[in-house]
Amino acid sequence: MKEIVVISGKGGCGKTSVTAGLAYVGSPDIVIGDADVDAADMHLLMAPENTNAEDFYSGKLAVVEQKQCVLCRKCISHCYFDAIAINDGRLEINPLDCEGCGLCTHICPTNALRMETQKAGVLYVSTSRTGAPMVHAKLDIGADNSGKLVTKVRNTSRAIAEQKGKSIILTDGPPGIGCPVIAALSGASLVLIVTEPTTAGYHDMLRVHDLVKKMNVQMALVLNKAGLNADFEQKIHEFAKNHDIIDLGELPYDPIFSKSISEGLTIPEMDNEDLKQRFNSIWKDLMALSQ
Repeated sequence: MKEIVVISGKGGCGKTSVTAGLAYVGSPDIVIGDADVDAADMHLLMAPENTNAEDFYSGKLAVVEQKQCVLCRKCISHCYFDAIAINDGRLEINPLDCEGCGLCTHICPTNALRMETQKAGVLYVSTSRTGAPMVHAKLDIGADNSGKLVTKVRNTSRAIAEQKGKSIILTDGPPGIGCPVIAALSGASLVLIVTEPTTAGYHDMLRVHDLVKKMNVQMALVLNKAGLNADFEQKIHEFAKNHDIIDLGELPYDPIFSKSISEGLTIPEMDNEDLKQRFNSIWKDLMALSQ
């Protein structure tokens, strides 16, 4: 089983549009994963159906048993995060400030505080409109532990791939280089970097390269929005050549990308034969690399 994870150093490079286009070309013989749980949007293009939802629990927050609380204020004075206060004669925990350290439960003389596992998001298992199984998720507003939810998406994708006899998992990873990205890359077979010929795109690509290199995962690259800046296009291709990144070519800057999103379609479904051929070529090259 091979897992291809598509990432970008920054948002707005077209990572999800590229992933969705490749998912369309590769369907139905793949499993689609959306590990961009903080801002999941693959479902807008893949239109998942027959969805099963499962609440995702991770992290703990302090909860007050009001009948046992004597308002001694010890927890307030010891809370490093100023998450506890008394309002209208009741002890209250601010869930956005509580870090779940549990200190308050240890110093409370009446055992009025306990730690409770919190719902942090929802995991969805669906069938995409292309027929491919799809695993996606949504992190709740203000919730943390997105790296753990990313891992849940990937583990579920692998289980479904084994169950249904699929040999390829295509995962839309989070942008950037933080913990969710590291969770998305761990154990991946191949990383496809999507970048753009801008100052931010180039420098964030360098950061992504450094991270992936440390994780010892094979890298390929697609330059999106070609035609915006010839100088940066040359620098990106030269960097790929000199740093063992397999250059899979370019996708031109084209208003059809925005149009496809508004219509809920992938790029290969649009009326542009050149782009269709480019996506098919990229997918063919990815399959050759992942053998």
